Amino acid sequence: MGSSEQTAMNRILNLLDDNSFVEIGAKVTKRNTDFNLDGAKVPADGVITGYGLIDGSIVYVYSQDATALGGAIGEMHAKKIVKLYDLAMKVGVPVIGLVDCAGMRLQEATDALQAFGTLYASKVMASGVIPQITAVFGNCGGGVAVANALGDFTFMEEKNAKVFVNSPNVLDGNYAEKLDTAAAGFQAEIGNVDFVETEDDIYTQIRELVSLLPANNEDEASLEVCDDDLNRACVAFDGDMADPRVAIADLSDNGYFMEVKKAYAKNMVVGFIRLNGASVGVIANASAFLDAEGKVVETFDKVLTTDACQKATTFVQFCDAFQIPVLTLTDITGYKSTVEEEKTIASAAAKLTYAFANATVPKINVIIGEAYGSAYLTMNSSHIGADFVFALPTAKIGMMDAEQAAKIMYAEEIKQAADSQAMIAEKTAAYSALQDSADSAAARGYVDNIIEGSSVRKQVVYAFEMLYTKRDDRPSKKHGTI
Repeated sequence: MGSSEQTAMNRILNLLDDNSFVEIGAKVTKRNTDFNLDGAKVPADGVITGYGLIDGSIVYVYSQDATALGGAIGEMHAKKIVKLYDLAMKVGVPVIGLVDCAGMRLQEATDALQAFGTLYASKVMASGVIPQITAVFGNCGGGVAVANALGDFTFMEEKNAKVFVNSPNVLDGNYAEKLDTAAAGFQAEIGNVDFVETEDDIYTQIRELVSLLPANNEDEASLEVCDDDLNRACVAFDGDMADPRVAIADLSDNGYFMEVKKAYAKNMVVGFIRLNGASVGVIANASAFLDAEGKVVETFDKVLTTDACQKATTFVQFCDAFQIPVLTLTDITGYKSTVEEEKTIASAAAKLTYAFANATVPKINVIIGEAYGSAYLTMNSSHIGADFVFALPTAKIGMMDAEQAAKIMYAEEIKQAADSQAMIAEKTAAYSALQDSADSAAARGYVDNIIEGSSVRKQVVYAFEMLYTKRDDRPSKKHGTI
């Protein structure tokens, strides 16, 4: 085994449990002899395929050899991966791809295209049935980038990995010193990848992610023994939650939180926690981003943006497909108001609304701050199907901010008042009491319970326990169109 092939194999061995890997198709190689390929040696046709264990659970895995014709995917290379998918679908286990590939093998032309098309089809059929995870260590170019996007989660090695559809050097204005569209940082910031890590951390993080997910869409969600107090008080919920990551960790078993797409749309936080040992997907609005030392490094308006909606939509759809309960922490006042956002926000918000309303998994919403207008409706409100809605005593729920509403409703009275500021304060207080508080929403049944911040963990754990056997049917149809 050559050094390059050894690298491909080492990646598999670093990922899987010791002595658990079983190779499939080790002797498969190219059939094509055109363009001087007759004498070219392409061991295993440039990809090692097989199965093994992660913490005792079966996964299928493939790892590409970058020095076998540049790691390009030819006819037999693609067929090996497709066979892996066929086997994984039969037994219902995840597929993990370790990618280092420049694209399709030009020398094999239509044969490579045909095989690559079957790979696309396999990934489409597997979507929502088995988890698909990719780690990019080198190039992930051309059609391979499209294939990668057909999966569920993507990891990129922080220094050497490149993801691109069009080669970066053919793009106007793309200079590596100024802008490298294929680099991990760029791809993470636009939401094309979920995690950017060192190579060693990628193996650890993939193993962690696999431990959180069911093996397939019919399996029970991941469950482990919980040694954290279910009645533990949540201290973080009594403070500033502009950056909800601290509160999310405080809510979770032993402070665990695996954030997804951290660099993308930072005003929307998504990721996985554990509650009473079970995996739960969390979606939360954020108006600040804190560094590791707790200092505010970015602030955001409390509004939905196109990117935030797209980030949350994808995550909710994944959780629903794999029977993972969903928890939202809501603090939102409306939509971002710019010309650029106006082009896309209605469609993006509609898709997020659809994702929440269409999801049949247990859904709980905790209103931790403000919840105004149709943006609040989109964020997993009771009106679109949340099973339980809790609110903190200080939460504000209504059409809009009470003062703004009062100024609109009583504009004439305010103009004529001797003391306009006193009039505004009086009308604001009245509107707030009647239409802009957690109490007023609870009185109408729109909030199920008003809870103290310290009791959020207890309340949410018990609510999910009650919803464990939830069944929620949808109208018979092929699929929705949103």
